[in-house]
Amino acid sequence: MRITTIIATLFFLGGCAMNPSIQVLEEHATSPKAQPSPIQKRMEDVPKVDGRKITIAVYGFQDKTGQRKPADMIANLSSAVTQGSEVWVIKALQDVGDGGWFEVVERVGMDNLIKERQLIRQTREVYEKELPTGPTPLKPMLFAGLLLEGGIVGYDSNTAVGGAGARYLGLGIQTEYRIDTVTVVMRLVSVSTGKVLMSIATEKTIASYRSGADIFKFFDLGTRLVETEAGFSVNEPVNYAVRAAVEQGVIELIYEGERKNLWRFKDESSEPIKETEKQPEASASIASE
Repeated sequence: MRITTIIATLFFLGGCAMNPSIQVLEEHATSPKAQPSPIQKRMEDVPKVDGRKITIAVYGFQDKTGQRKPADMIANLSSAVTQGSEVWVIKALQDVGDGGWFEVVERVGMDNLIKERQLIRQTREVYEKELPTGPTPLKPMLFAGLLLEGGIVGYDSNTAVGGAGARYLGLGIQTEYRIDTVTVVMRLVSVSTGKVLMSIATEKTIASYRSGADIFKFFDLGTRLVETEAGFSVNEPVNYAVRAAVEQGVIELIYEGERKNLWRFKDESSEPIKETEKQPEASASIASE
């Protein structure tokens, strides 16, 4: 009878511990696509630039931390943060302000770009050499007036650690959490003068949570032992933290540049307001055509 009661209690604790994790899995399985983060919404709400897009180049955005993934009792040679963070930098520059701020030129894959241009020249020399004007020359590559440099300069693990637990007569339940921090630094450099126009540093915390229940009990004068555990953990992806820190850095870069008079925001209040009452007529004329 006592064994049955203990096992029933075990299943109750295990069900309570696993229920949140099942809900998390169902949310990820049923959602057709990832929802935009609050930082992505802020990127869309950035005011538009007054004038043409700003041409900018990103040669690289390196991991300067040298940190490895934390592991218990084993050696882990995997890097703690992503080694391709320039992808998020380029995407953030292209997406900020609904894509109306920066014209990003390719520099990360410069070798492949040059090789492809050489192949085009060779092909044109073979097939267009008999033309009166000769082979068609390639258009010159677009150059950038600004360089975006920087990298991931900090990955601090266990900046905050805590938890709580309780145990009674071999039955226990515990909860733990951990906070890590990623630091990203960006600097904007003028190509014509080499001057560093501004530097921006942003941080993003990474939260990890773990909960579980266990039972450890002897029966029949210590001759039988029942021991089992159940639990779940939720870890915020490091890659998401790097992306959020990069996006926040791009937003702060734009506002800091506006304060330093490097560019200006477009005054949308002076734009003419569209007349909504004329829209049905326009749609009707299009339909009649």
